[in-house]
Amino acid sequence: VTHHNTTPTSNLIANLQSKRIQVTPNKAEAQQRPIAGRTRGQKHSYNRQPYIMPPSRKSTGGGSSAKKKSSSKKDEIQQSKSPAEFFAENQSIAGFDNAGKSLYTTLRELIENSLDACESVNVLPDISVAIEEMTQAQFNKERGVPTDSPKKKTKAEEEKGKGKKIRAGGEAYFLITVRDNGCGMAHEAIPDLLGRVLSGSKYGVRQTRGKFGLGAKMALIWSKKSTGAPIRIKTSHIKGVRGGGGGSLLNEEGERKIGPKISSCVLDIDIYKNCPRVIEHKQHTNTEQWIGTEMQVLVAGNWTTYKSRVVQYLQQLAIITPYARLEMTYSNRSDEKKGMNLQFERRSEQMPAQAREVKHHPSSVNNLLVQQLLEKTKNKTLLKFLTNDLSGISPSVGKKLIERLGNAFDEDIGPDELDDKQVTRLVQVLRSTTDLFKSPDGGCLSPLGEYNLNLGIEKVVKPDIIATARDKPGAYDGHSFIVEAAVALGGKNAKEGITVVRFANRIPLLFEGGADVATRVANSKIKWSSYKIDHKKDKIGVFVSIVSTKVPFKGTGKEYIGDDITEIQQSVKRALQNCCSQLRAHLAKRNALRDVKERKSRLLKYIPDVSKSLFGILDGMRKRKLEEAEGPGRIASPRRRNSGMSPVKRLKSSEREMTSIMNDLSEGNLTVNTFKQHLMEAVEVKANAGIGDNEDEAGGKSKSKKDDSDRQSLYLVPLYDEPKDAQHVIQHPLFDFFPMNVTP
Repeated sequence: VTHHNTTPTSNLIANLQSKRIQVTPNKAEAQQRPIAGRTRGQKHSYNRQPYIMPPSRKSTGGGSSAKKKSSSKKDEIQQSKSPAEFFAENQSIAGFDNAGKSLYTTLRELIENSLDACESVNVLPDISVAIEEMTQAQFNKERGVPTDSPKKKTKAEEEKGKGKKIRAGGEAYFLITVRDNGCGMAHEAIPDLLGRVLSGSKYGVRQTRGKFGLGAKMALIWSKKSTGAPIRIKTSHIKGVRGGGGGSLLNEEGERKIGPKISSCVLDIDIYKNCPRVIEHKQHTNTEQWIGTEMQVLVAGNWTTYKSRVVQYLQQLAIITPYARLEMTYSNRSDEKKGMNLQFERRSEQMPAQAREVKHHPSSVNNLLVQQLLEKTKNKTLLKFLTNDLSGISPSVGKKLIERLGNAFDEDIGPDELDDKQVTRLVQVLRSTTDLFKSPDGGCLSPLGEYNLNLGIEKVVKPDIIATARDKPGAYDGHSFIVEAAVALGGKNAKEGITVVRFANRIPLLFEGGADVATRVANSKIKWSSYKIDHKKDKIGVFVSIVSTKVPFKGTGKEYIGDDITEIQQSVKRALQNCCSQLRAHLAKRNALRDVKERKSRLLKYIPDVSKSLFGILDGMRKRKLEEAEGPGRIASPRRRNSGMSPVKRLKSSEREMTSIMNDLSEGNLTVNTFKQHLMEAVEVKANAGIGDNEDEAGGKSKSKKDDSDRQSLYLVPLYDEPKDAQHVIQHPLFDFFPMNVTP
């Protein structure tokens, strides 16, 4: 736009505004721009004029594009997301970090759902898992995905590709089927049970396996993201039977009931609305005489990188659920040789009692929770609210609490009359009071039990020796917990050193074990040497199971329990020490047997040489006796000439024994083999004598053990000269041993 100096600025701005040209008045005058390339007096002067934006073009969309860009930069659009959409975008929170981990988590969620379905109606679980791997081409054929027809390779390309190996370990597609014999699902409830995120029956103060209320719903979301395939459900259910102990699957005669119908459902989920989208939902007659649930999902994953994790998970699950029968079958459509089958038979028929839901303990509340309880309560007074909606508060304790609250509170005040400040004061008093409430007990929890834990470890690990212990129930922040532990030595595929296996609410924890409380206590808080255990050379298996109404997981993945809670750390330490104390007596006996074995091997090593030496000494004595009998003309030995008297004459007390020995030697009854046999028998008797005499019941050394200084050395020498000061003669049918003090 060209301007002349004669045009006033105000008139120019008014003229431009009338033409709908955007300009900044006043401020534009202060920030004038020079027009380069002209001199004073020419048509365009150097006088600084306001910088005027050119007129914008009219857009066909009904507005100015400049206005749209300006509004997009200044005004941010506020959005809200559904729970399903949130978890779909933040799937790592639920354990779906990558393709391999997602495959593992999908299996885990489906299997644990099946365990819950069986345990809720007191049925011994019978769970089968089938995993079928397929390539992308096979997946496309399975799903009917249209693809371009593959181009035919030339002969040169075929020859070039013959020597190349197909790279393994990439992503593939997996058809997963999990079948159980649990309570099943009601026909009309299937869509909401599996197609609505964060909706479930496990909310409340009780021990549960679930961590987020996701379960199979997250598997459905992963299936939708990775393959776009819906989930398929087949279930049989009996009306009136539900999880949590509602109804029974057994009739009056003790036989298992059978559902009359089988429901089939093909289900998808609307991520943005967080609601199920039913593709197919129908029923047919139950001709299979079966009750339970079968779920099938098609997901992407990586079997090569997470095969070991899946196998490890099933092994540890068999330990913590020995009352369940688990079977997994893996097959590969491209290579049948890669298939595998894993099966864990039921070892116990004793199931843990079901966990009970309890009320909130006063020391576990917060402002938000108390406000929620006050809104939902049906009690008309504050005193009844405290005694009926919270645990551990009797009417007398409730009155004392109200007195401590101050003058602003009264027993008859209504819960709906409390304002935010009064709620805050109530929470402060509840959390700070420690002398009126009892600690929450572990009666509401469902630990596995020492019997089942022992059976589970023996079934899978097969150790040489095992000890189990359960610590007394404890509590932290108003939540009760119980710690069970086991220490095993040896076993199938066991490694030297300490191997820690962790469980939380009867769920195996496989990842981030280094920071877990069980690992840190086992590695740094237990003095293994005081229990006669070598933590570097012995094969030690440490198993720790923690159950609680609220497990204090750390991190978003919730794969480990931190050691910052002193109550849990001390409980784990006491349980492991109890196990080690049980093992100490057995280990003391084991060490004694090991010492006996080593001592026997050392003695047996020298028996051949000792036998030859003894036979040589006695045979020499026999020959000298024959020389004496032949007469004085024979040349005697140097000792014979020096002594002037034979050893037989000097030891008249052993005349009979010596004659017997000489006769046995002459007749061939006493040989080197005879010495070997008698020495081996003596070693067996002496080595096994006194095993455990030097160990007390606690495994420590006994005070009655003699020092090495009290022992007397024994030397075997031929009887040429009569020993001086011979005392404490050790007599034997074949020999007489004389103790001698030899000065070096």
